[in-house]
Amino acid sequence: MKYAHVVVRIVSLLLFWILGSLPCAAYADEYAEVAQLTRDGKFTEALSKADAYLAGKPRDPQMRFLKGVTQKDAGKTAEAITTFTKLTEEFPELPEPYNNLAVLYASQNQFDKAKSALELALKTNPGYAIAYENLGDVYAKLSSQAYNKALQIEGTNPAITPKLALARQLFNSSTGRVATIGTNATVVPEKAPPAPAPPPAPTTAAKPSATPVAPAPPVAVVAPPAPPAKAPPVKADEAPNTTDTKAVEEAIQKWTEAWSDRNLKAYFSSYGKDFEPPGGAKRSAWENEREARIMGKSKISVRLEGLKVTVNGNKATAKFRQEYKADGLSVSSRKTLDLTKYGDHWQITRETVGS
Repeated sequence: MKYAHVVVRIVSLLLFWILGSLPCAAYADEYAEVAQLTRDGKFTEALSKADAYLAGKPRDPQMRFLKGVTQKDAGKTAEAITTFTKLTEEFPELPEPYNNLAVLYASQNQFDKAKSALELALKTNPGYAIAYENLGDVYAKLSSQAYNKALQIEGTNPAITPKLALARQLFNSSTGRVATIGTNATVVPEKAPPAPAPPPAPTTAAKPSATPVAPAPPVAVVAPPAPPAKAPPVKADEAPNTTDTKAVEEAIQKWTEAWSDRNLKAYFSSYGKDFEPPGGAKRSAWENEREARIMGKSKISVRLEGLKVTVNGNKATAKFRQEYKADGLSVSSRKTLDLTKYGDHWQITRETVGS
């Protein structure tokens, strides 16, 4: 077992050594060029660029991964499966190729294979949130198929084939864990621990006195009433910005409700014009993926716990635990939102899972 761990570590170190020792700027430009051509739908040109690059560096995992994404987008499913399969064989520590294999298998209704691929992705990286969500969709579809088969109505259910999320770059480090959650989409403040009860005062037994002593009469002391103490003035810079904090909390609450209600217009309006989609995707592509994922669910519940907001001028950061549930999928994960104030409104500019 120790030998296997050493081998995996050596492979990981070799991979990063190979990537790190190359002229990064030039290679990054070539990666970006292939990715851009794919986004523009110029698949033939993108594949030609990728093949030309791989002719000199046939083991480069990043370009091979981009090639697989291009093949998938071009409708060359069989070729994409071959590309991602070889990546899992040569770089088994990378979860993204496993995830994309699952996406391809699911598109062919091979949900058992998709399930196995996603489980391998989570084995390599237990915190890979996108694989958790995809796996939940696959589980839901497998359950639906089993139910239909039991009723002998296989193939007559109009349920929509789940649309799984494709990883479009390597080294995606989001995290998440499975948990059972509630159904109300409300922000739950973090409860403070109860204050410990004060210890009882020690008592000392009075010793009997041989001669009883009469108690002295009480002496009344009347003190003049003290004037009320004046609180020191609070400077404007030192005053807590409760108004902005409350406004940020309300903006996050509306985002949560819009997501739970599957209200796309309100959901997307929660994100500012400067929002950075994960993975460097275009805003339009990100919105299309989110629409398919949200509207592909019959019911969604999102609940937040332990919301903590920090405001600094027109920037704010919110940290919380997100409890998400949809069609048999239950995920609990840490999340951080960066928000910017546009006029009188706070909108999300960055969304990070696992921090």
